[in-house]
Amino acid sequence: MSHARVHVGGADPYDVVIGAGVLGELPGLLGPGARTVAVVHAEGLPEIARPVCGALEQAGYAVHALPVPDGEAAKEVGVLAGLWSRFAELGMTRSDVVVGVGGGATTDLAGFAAASWLRGVKAVLVPTTLLGMVDAAVGGKTGVNIPEGKNLVGAFHPPAGVLCELSTLLTMPQEDYISGLAEVIKAGFIADPVILDLVEADPEGAARPDGPHTRELVERAVRVKAQVVSADLKESGLREILNYGHTLAHAIEKAEDYRFRHGHAVAIGMVYAAELARRAGRLPAGVVDRHRAILASVGLPTSYAGEAWPALRKTMTIDKKSRGATLRFVVLDGVAAPGRLEGPDEDLLAAAYREVAK
Repeated sequence: MSHARVHVGGADPYDVVIGAGVLGELPGLLGPGARTVAVVHAEGLPEIARPVCGALEQAGYAVHALPVPDGEAAKEVGVLAGLWSRFAELGMTRSDVVVGVGGGATTDLAGFAAASWLRGVKAVLVPTTLLGMVDAAVGGKTGVNIPEGKNLVGAFHPPAGVLCELSTLLTMPQEDYISGLAEVIKAGFIADPVILDLVEADPEGAARPDGPHTRELVERAVRVKAQVVSADLKESGLREILNYGHTLAHAIEKAEDYRFRHGHAVAIGMVYAAELARRAGRLPAGVVDRHRAILASVGLPTSYAGEAWPALRKTMTIDKKSRGATLRFVVLDGVAAPGRLEGPDEDLLAAAYREVAK
């Protein structure tokens, strides 16, 4: 099966390999000098972790599978400390490698475990969810949660390589797959309109992991993220466009105690940002309508509870993406023309929210 290779530039360049039947490419991403490989995987994914371990064993590595809890429960300091103890038992040196297999939470944890072990060892990530492939695994952000908040403890630690084995997507629950599509569609709105065309041409196919354009959609979304993070690893400027829809999304997630799917929150957040731009006189109404139509066509939500606004507004002020007290939004001046809206008027914020209120 053919596969794609997307190069991520910057100070620590690496490749993202995308395709079905590409596990054989994994050993080539580890680089020279490694003997021991710790495979950190979500415990609910033994059927995916086994072939990963097998491919590495065949290549001659000493492989150790280290299961961690599924989902966000993995991103806890106690789980991280447990991994450090295992790394010590395995005698992992600076030339050894951590391989993370699972969704975004698992790859975030594995990446941070690698970043913090011996002040940094190589991490190779094998994301198994759509959100993990197009968002979490590319870009070098790693971290864990503490009771005071999500992702407050972490490091920028670009992986040595990322392997997107598309067959793993077939094991995902449909709702989770659709949630991940929100980040794909986001990449379309901020940078690559072909993504939007592909979804509009076949929304039903786009909503399935075995759809006709899955590889192209994943590859295009990864390319968008790769181009942005190559130019700006640490969010000093350009990378901010990846937060399109995320200012309101983070507030919704917090209001829902993080039991709300990330992609669902981002979908609502994008409609909100589009309405904000329209009311600020920057975005034509037709593009706002296109947001709603594309998102709804694949089964993503476009509205949220009206009475939630005061609480959401308060939460947005303390989001870690806002600089000081000024609220900043990524908005569009057109498809693939992102810009910023700084310190918008309270009336404007409330009026735009009324457009997404149920």
